[in-house]
Amino acid sequence: MPSTETHFDLTSNDGIAIEAHRWQGPTQRAVIQLAHGMGEHSLRYRHLAQALVEAGYVVYANEHRGHGKGAAARGELGEFGPRAFAGLVDDMALLSRHVRGVHPGLPLILLGHSMGSFATQYYLVEHGALLAGAVLSGTSALDLLGTALQSGFKLEDMNAALPDVRTPFDWLSRDPAQVDAYIADPLCGFTVSAEGLGSMFAKLADLTPEAMRQRIRPDLPLYLFIGDQDPVSNKAEWFYPLVQRYREAGLRDVSSHVFGGARHETLNEVNRDEVVAVLLAWIARVVSEARPTKP
Repeated sequence: MPSTETHFDLTSNDGIAIEAHRWQGPTQRAVIQLAHGMGEHSLRYRHLAQALVEAGYVVYANEHRGHGKGAAARGELGEFGPRAFAGLVDDMALLSRHVRGVHPGLPLILLGHSMGSFATQYYLVEHGALLAGAVLSGTSALDLLGTALQSGFKLEDMNAALPDVRTPFDWLSRDPAQVDAYIADPLCGFTVSAEGLGSMFAKLADLTPEAMRQRIRPDLPLYLFIGDQDPVSNKAEWFYPLVQRYREAGLRDVSSHVFGGARHETLNEVNRDEVVAVLLAWIARVVSEARPTKP
């Protein structure tokens, strides 16, 4: 099925230009919104967008603050700006409202990877009413990750423990072509400023089961998945508590999957066809059960 990729800008509520992208084909059963990770950009998800379009969905994504071509041109890679991580989360909601206006009545599912999944965790308690479902990829319990970072945990240390390490980014995937493409991409591989990184952990009180119970509707479908060799979750040690917290928060439809042998970017792994097939099956089920939404 042919897909069309288009690009446009939105303006945030504090005047920041937001780069956004759309992929669509002739069939539009639902809208899938993507939220990329740290030190990368949305156009790395073209292969996933194509698979989603072929399955009958329209796909949107935006570049987070401090990421993408615009940030690079301004010399702002890695800088979230004055509103920090909270502004990044609000940008995602702005795109959500935009696409709901463009596609009234279609279910909207948000998929966040890594840092995008952390933003999605906050989004769910602040803007979850916009969604028919949410997906967290390469995710972790944010407080457990934060505690480890304060104690000196580094992703590079986990990388060194891998067999036959070639590059500093082998922890991303077992597929050397994917790792090499990441390294060669001028919009990948940078780090977020210390202030920006710290702002991700500024509102952890919103992510306790008690707080989430008050602010996330219990019938919101949620799917979480990782690789069991993912250092961001400390090889799933910080993943299972997150899954349990959503269940403790009263969510009745929480699915999870841990892919054996996979590293951080399961969507770019050697078994990515399996990963995408499981994702598509979950999306199809959620879309089939979704009630019509109002713009």
